[in-house]
Amino acid sequence: MKALEARIPPLVVVAILAAAMWGVRLAAAGLTATYPGRIALTGVLFGLALLTIAAGVREFRRAQTTLDPVHPDKATSIVDTGIYRVTRNPMYLGMLVMLLAWSAYLANPVTLAGLVIFILYMNRFQIGPEERALEQVFGAPYNTYRGRVRRWI
Repeated sequence: MKALEARIPPLVVVAILAAAMWGVRLAAAGLTATYPGRIALTGVLFGLALLTIAAGVREFRRAQTTLDPVHPDKATSIVDTGIYRVTRNPMYLGMLVMLLAWSAYLANPVTLAGLVIFILYMNRFQIGPEERALEQVFGAPYNTYRGRVRRWI
C-alpha cells in the first residue's frame, strides 16, 4: 500500500471517481430521481469548488512554493495565509466539492459513496504522506500550524 502514497495526482483520482460515479448511476438507474433546482445546485457547488481550488493555488503561488502533490518534500514554505487559515487542504476540499456537484447532477444517492471514497483515499494515500514530508522539512512550525488549522474544514 505504501507504493500508492502520493503517486497518483489528485485530479486523476477525481477523474477516476467521477467516471465510477457515472457508472454507479447507470448501474443503479432505478434510484436516480431528478429534482427541481438540480442544475442550479450543481452550478453553485461547481463554482464554489473552483473558487476554493483557485484560492489555494493563489496562496501557493504567492508563497512561491510547489503545487506538485506528488513531491510535497519540495515545498519551500508553510502556507498559512488566506484560505489556509481555515483549511490545510483547500485544493482537495475543492475537489471534494466538485465531486459533490457531480453527484448532485447525477441525482443518484448511491453516487455519494464516491465522496466517501475520495476522503478515505486522500487521507491515507495523499494527505498523510504530505503531512509526514512537511513535518520532515519544517518540523515544529508545521506541527504548530497543523494543530491550529483543521485538515479539511
